[in-house]
Amino acid sequence: MFSTNPPLGLYIHLPWCEKKCPYCDFNSHQADNIPEQAYIEALLNDLEQELELIWGRSIDSIFIGGGTPSLFSAEAIDRLFSGLRSLLNVAPAIEITMESNPGSADVRNYQGYREAGINRLSIGVQSFNDQDLETLGRVHNGLQAERAFSFARDAGFDNINLDLMFALPGQDPDAARADLARALALVPEHISHYQLTIEPNTQFHHQTPQGLPDVDLIWEQQIACQTLLKQQGFRQYEVSAYSLAKRESRHNLNYWHFGDYLGIGAGAHSKITLGRENRVIRRVRLRQPRAYLAQTGPARISSETVLNEDDLCFEFMLNALRLKQGFETSLFPDNTGLPLNNLLPGLHLARDKGLIIYNGEKIVPTELGFSHLNDLQALFLHQNEARRKPFFEYSERIIHN
Repeated sequence: MFSTNPPLGLYIHLPWCEKKCPYCDFNSHQADNIPEQAYIEALLNDLEQELELIWGRSIDSIFIGGGTPSLFSAEAIDRLFSGLRSLLNVAPAIEITMESNPGSADVRNYQGYREAGINRLSIGVQSFNDQDLETLGRVHNGLQAERAFSFARDAGFDNINLDLMFALPGQDPDAARADLARALALVPEHISHYQLTIEPNTQFHHQTPQGLPDVDLIWEQQIACQTLLKQQGFRQYEVSAYSLAKRESRHNLNYWHFGDYLGIGAGAHSKITLGRENRVIRRVRLRQPRAYLAQTGPARISSETVLNEDDLCFEFMLNALRLKQGFETSLFPDNTGLPLNNLLPGLHLARDKGLIIYNGEKIVPTELGFSHLNDLQALFLHQNEARRKPFFEYSERIIHN
């Protein structure tokens, strides 16, 4: 049973990109003419239809992802937030993040985004090396990325994340470290540093680039970069997330703590606790923007699932075990409504294997557990094949920075 509802975040998906990157498996679509006004109206209608699920609850964080949200004009974002404020109970000092790419079309709007209420930017740099950017199919170069950061600072943003990839084709540890050093020279508050992976249904999956580093070389890159991040005062608090003191992404922490999130927009996912009914539901919106725009109300929802006890146990651990410093055991009953006993078989097995430290009050992945996180998470996966689906859905649902 739930004593209270978990914290609640809002995720808004803007699905258009200037160009689809060959490694990207997110729900993104190359833009021709973006129907800004119609899409903003659809988002607000979508939200209004969901209000009964979250009635009386406060929104603690907002994340606008994509796609490339910064393809939308500042005027469109301002209209969106005017509508959001009229519909939602927004917490004081809320964190509001927007993803941006460093192309020239984005930076001109930074001041307008700041005035609309955005107070945190996540800039998708991926690399400062022009050759690597070309391989990744990006539409900017390293100099444009540095200029975008400068423009964001000039617009008043004092909380900026930089996305950066490693394990790129032909990249060695020195090159990966040099790329990271160029990002650190800008003095961001947060860095998302993650390995290039070849995902199904991407161009790279169908035509794998030559020169991908092997496992040993990837490990060398990761260690070299983590050492540099630590030297510069960045603390790793999640698998791919590093921040200066008190600059962690509050929206992402809510995901890792298995908090609730309401998702609006094409392909957006929601996970909502209905405490009085003692159940947790997951909803998914229609993926295709045209289909999403053509529908209204419940017709925009492509699926709804009630999470059972096995789902709740696995999905909680899938998220919480990503936290480098671990989590209090009280978080599990608070955010699932289940007793800790449901986790004990997996916890004891993980502890016996040396993958976690568990003292009854806190669960912390060991270095071995954190370096073999997939194996650790799988210990909490129900054996029924039908229950494996949530594991593969998460990359698109919750990887935001």
